[in-house]
Amino acid sequence: MSAPRGGVLLVGVGGQGVVLASAIVADAALRSGHDVKQSEVHGMSQRGGIVSSHLRWGPAVASPLIEAGEADVVVATEWNEGLRALPYLRPGAPLIVNLHRVVPPGACRDRLGGRFGYPPLAVDALAREVGDVRACDAVSIARRVGSPKALNSVLLGVLAPLLQFPDHAWREALAAHVPRGSLPANAAAFDAGRALRWPEETWAQAGAAAPSPNGHARRAREAPAALALTEAWCKGRACGICVHACPELCLAIDARDRVAVVRPEACTGCRLCELLCPDFAIAVHDPFTAARR
Repeated sequence: MSAPRGGVLLVGVGGQGVVLASAIVADAALRSGHDVKQSEVHGMSQRGGIVSSHLRWGPAVASPLIEAGEADVVVATEWNEGLRALPYLRPGAPLIVNLHRVVPPGACRDRLGGRFGYPPLAVDALAREVGDVRACDAVSIARRVGSPKALNSVLLGVLAPLLQFPDHAWREALAAHVPRGSLPANAAAFDAGRALRWPEETWAQAGAAAPSPNGHARRAREAPAALALTEAWCKGRACGICVHACPELCLAIDARDRVAVVRPEACTGCRLCELLCPDFAIAVHDPFTAARR
């Protein structure tokens, strides 16, 4: 049986499914017999602006807003937004945080070299401050089981054992809210998050993600990185973030107003396009990693 009342703060940036994840948690609470109140703050979602959602449940809830120091769990789909939300966390309460970083253009001090003015993945220091840190590479997990867009479902899977809503409530809420046709990928992502072991996998995944600011170790290259576009997910000219961010001008808007790879041989693998894309429409494949597969 779930706790008689509680509160969760979900934070991240536009395009990561924070609002959708909050709606799923709220629905699961309703299906578990609780009164629920929810409030959202939307940033510039297309451009990766800050998004947060307050959610409280119990026998009777008057306000959805969670005051500082009162959140039973903070769920962060982006590393830096998780750090920003720490003042809301109740002492001793768990922080669930995605190791994926969405680096704003203003923090890119050296785009070619991949050096950013951005908080490092110091999970050990964060754990000393918070205590219970459940960090995971939700994007990689979601990509492995079906779709990188399902990263929010991975984090919901991590959250589920902490709230202890009945399993059927989670399953029904997931099915009711995820986009049509995406339920298998989201259900698989939810199960993968729920199956993660803590704390040992926290440290293993954080150690793998931390070697460099953008998640890939920098090394001299004998071959360019490979750029892969998922055209169905790309907004093209309506967004264009990757085109403006690329330091080597590898990308351009074509005659169809779509993003096209025009200088593949110049790609250095800095991954700014991948990190800044709000729709996961572009991926950078390291040729050294690909050669080992």
